[in-house]
Amino acid sequence: MKSWPEKKTWMCLSLVLTLHLCVFAGESLARPQVFVPDTISGYAIGGHDPVGYFVDNRPRQGDRRFEYEWGGAEWIFVNEGNLAAFQRDPEAYAPLFAGCGGYALSEGFAAAGNPFIYAIVEGKLVFFHSVVNRFLFLVNGTQLMKAAEENAEKVGCVPEL
Repeated sequence: MKSWPEKKTWMCLSLVLTLHLCVFAGESLARPQVFVPDTISGYAIGGHDPVGYFVDNRPRQGDRRFEYEWGGAEWIFVNEGNLAAFQRDPEAYAPLFAGCGGYALSEGFAAAGNPFIYAIVEGKLVFFHSVVNRFLFLVNGTQLMKAAEENAEKVGCVPEL
């Protein structure tokens, strides 16, 4: 009878460990419950002014002179007025789901939303991972919004405030 080669033993152990991490580490690998700053700019939502989506109907790059810390991240704004509006009611302007993609959440998983692919849904700013995801979400907005809201906490897409 042939003996089991040592290389196969290590391969099997590696496979079992990988599967174990994938199955049991789900919660620890979930998205943090804060507005994650952009890795390049260091600011929430890539340094875009969240109020600008409502006032100018488009993303606008903020100015570092108008900074504000909220939701675990630094936010920057185009001007003093936008900063003041955000300070009065940050939850009205900050993207829903801590910036996670709305359609992905409706499907039960977290995906980073893109600040350039967005929609104002029920008066709230929602980001999406792709243009296709935005389209699919908007076609069935009411149903998918409810599903996204239900899944947001499960996958860690609710900011600590």
